[in-house]
Amino acid sequence: FSFLFVTVLVVSLLSYLCLTHLLSFLAAYIFCCRRYIPWKIPFSEIKGFSLQKSTELCPITAIIFHTKTGKRCADPTLKWVMDYVKSSVCGVHKKS
Repeated sequence: FSFLFVTVLVVSLLSYLCLTHLLSFLAAYIFCCRRYIPWKIPFSEIKGFSLQKSTELCPITAIIFHTKTGKRCADPTLKWVMDYVKSSVCGVHKKS
């Protein structure tokens, strides 16, 4: 009885860990940037930003702008993108 209980417990724990890892893997893939937006976002729409580094799952480096309507992936090599990042970090909120 105790061997069966331990076996079931170990299998259940391993299944849980595998499922948790799979879900985090899928979440990372679904929510990463795979291309850039082709337009300039109005600065007044931006609530914040985060950085995505290039990985196997997320093949581009991007600035992710958090806007009132969702996340937008921008190319960090563009001047307007880095100007927005600098303005956000410095707390300056100017109209564009």
